Order: sequence, then structure tokens, then C-alpha cells
Amino acid sequence: MTEQSSRPLSDLSPEELTALAETQRRAHADQAAKGTKLDVTRGKPSSAQLDLADDMLSLPSATTDRAGTDVRNYGGLAGLPELREIFAELLWVEPEQLVAGGNSSLTMMRDVLVDLLLFGAVDSPRPWAKEDKVTFICPVPGYDRHFALLEDLGIEMVTVPMSDDGPDVEEVARIAGSDPSVKGMWVVPTYANPTGAIVSHEVASRLAAMETAAPDFKIFWDNAYALHHLTEEEAKSADMITLCSGAGHPHRTVMFASTSKITWAGAGVAFLASSTEQVAWYLEHLGKGSIGPDKVNQLRHVEFFGDADGVRAHMRRHAEIIAPKFAEVDRVLTERLGGLGVATWNRPTGGYFVNLDVLPGTASRVVALAKEAGLSLTPAGASFPHGQDPDDTNIRLAPTMPPMSELTEAMETVATCVLIAAAEQLGTTTKE
Repeated sequence: MTEQSSRPLSDLSPEELTALAETQRRAHADQAAKGTKLDVTRGKPSSAQLDLADDMLSLPSATTDRAGTDVRNYGGLAGLPELREIFAELLWVEPEQLVAGGNSSLTMMRDVLVDLLLFGAVDSPRPWAKEDKVTFICPVPGYDRHFALLEDLGIEMVTVPMSDDGPDVEEVARIAGSDPSVKGMWVVPTYANPTGAIVSHEVASRLAAMETAAPDFKIFWDNAYALHHLTEEEAKSADMITLCSGAGHPHRTVMFASTSKITWAGAGVAFLASSTEQVAWYLEHLGKGSIGPDKVNQLRHVEFFGDADGVRAHMRRHAEIIAPKFAEVDRVLTERLGGLGVATWNRPTGGYFVNLDVLPGTASRVVALAKEAGLSLTPAGASFPHGQDPDDTNIRLAPTMPPMSELTEAMETVATCVLIAAAEQLGTTTKE
């Protein structure tokens, strides 16, 4: 670690800023000279987390489900009832509202969007593709793959700010209530990617009840991190499907979740939940292109977990592995950047990311400097539609995958790069 000023950088003289930049550039050069390759770009489970599920390698122990159906054969489009019961309890829905599918919830999201474009929903006057345009509301910072999916399908995007209690609901209501082309929105309700925000019951209730110009407005409720707690105080997602039903909009929410970060990312189970009518709509179209999911893998998960409490116990083991990593990110950033007025970051209580905001106009420079030092960061702007952060301030950090020693080195490098970029910018401003 390099020595640095404990005063806000904006208070430093041009000479002090120059000295600070030179010190950090030497540290940057030393890191680059090591030739090490570090990566905190994606929210992947570590090998130690994947090892937690290795008992599944010897499962399932049987070839039939509890009803005596051979899971090796065709059929069962909605997934094994026993697995749906386990995750219905965890996701606060009824089993008949839940579909258990393949390993990717993102694939389910794409399927729903494509079906909406081609056929319209159960409450649509026409297929979405027959509208003049289709627009989605995107809380930012948000999940880059959500935005990439919309872009790929030609769906336009409008942004709203993401706060600690969820998206700016007043702005959402204004946009959705005034423009019939606005057909839906993304929400990551629990430990949001990347901010760690938790949608409050009040915000969820307003989203459920608001009047929209489009009669078939959809909330894509991506509950990817509902069970990924880092502390003993476990956040509970709002029961959005029930809230929408009670508000007279039973088909508004489509929820998604998966075990991709619970068991194995490449061999988990994804889930979709909505009203029973909309679940039937989804299965009707899915059945034209599928003869059923991997029920052998689903039975493997049933045997491995046993029940919902088995999932909860498993997730506590995950937290034991990754919570210290989040603490280490905070420790390094606090020691290196705390009080300097050049960066802010969250201290999430769950999920997979740390949201780092640096001085406006410097995020791209930080990412470029990190690359020169052998550290791969998520591209600046990735948490915004089309990869364009208007303030060039946001960087997503994913601390779960690297071992602790590499994570510490990566965060030290991040801090060094933030300081260099800040000193450069402030030094230019001072000269002007």
C-alpha cells in the first residue's frame, strides 16, 4: 500500500496533486510489472462455492419422481412438482404459479419477450411487434444483460434512477402512465445488481397499483438474488405477484429466479412465476418448442436440498465464503479512498456486487488504467443502456470469484487507479 493524503483531494494544491499522482503512478507501474492477471468483471461463484454442491454428482439416487413418473423420459413441461413446491415457498408464490425450467433464467426472460412481441400477453390487445414501438423502463445503474437483451430485440429504453428503496416510483408512474408504447420495466428487487438496493413494500405496492397507458404493462421482476444474503438479517422480497393481483393487475408481474449461484451455474434450475393464466400462456408457447426440461437434474436438486430449509442452510454456507470478501473490498476502499472525496461505494447486505462511483468523467479512465495494470473491470457504463453512463462515474465490482489474496490485490489496484484518475482531473481543473 502506498502513502497518501488524508485530506479531500479537492483541497490539495497543484503541487500536492502532482506528487500524489506520481506516487500512485509508481504503484501502478509496479503492479503492471508483476504481469499478473486479475478479474472482477462478472458475478461468478468461486470454486469453493461450487464445491458446496458437489454431492449432487452422485444424485439422483432414483429415476422416478414421487408420483412414479420416469424423469428420464419426455414430458413435465412445468417441471417437477416437488421442486416447484420447494421454491414456491422460498419465492412466496403458489406452486401452480411457478415453472421450473432449464439452467438459465435469462433464457426464460428472452422467451417471454419474444412471445410478447410475436403473440402479445394474455391481456394484450395485439402482439407487441405490431405496435409502432415498444419501450421499457430501466432503473439505473442496472444489469447489463437486461439492457443487451432489449437492445438485441429492438426494444427502446428509458432510464429512471435506482434508489436504496427501489426505482424512482414517481418517475416510473409518470412515464408508464403517459406513453402507451411503454410496455414494461425491469426490476431486480432484492440486493439489486449492482447497487444492492432492496425494493421496499411501499415502492412495490405503488408499482403494482399504478395506472399505465398500456393495458398490458409488464414488470420483469428478476429475483436473482432473493436468497443471497450476506448477513443474519435476511431481506425479504416484496410479494409482487400478490400485490399486483390485489391491485387489479394480476398479469402485471413475471418473476424470474434460478439456482445458478446456489448450486452450479452451468447446471442449475431456472424459475418463472406469474398469474396462473400467464403461466399457462407461457407453457402453451414453450410447448411448441420443448418436450420438457431436464427433470433428472431437477430431481437431483430435490434430493440434494430436501426442502426449503435445506436451501436456506445451503445459502448460509455460501455467505460464510463470500461475506468476508465483501468485507475485504470495503476495508481496502475505506483505507485507501475514505475521506478523500473521490469515490463512494455501497456496503451490500446481500447479492453479488459492490457499486463504485468515482468522480464524474473518470470511470472510463479508471477502467483503462486498471487494464494496463493487469486488472479486468466491467466496462465503465455497462450498468446503463447501450453502455453509456452520461456521467462516466459508475463501476461495478464483482468480488465473489477471486481468492482472497487476488481480491485484495485487485482492490488495491482499483484504489490506485481511482486516485490517479482523480488527481489528473483535479489537477487539470486547478490549472484552469
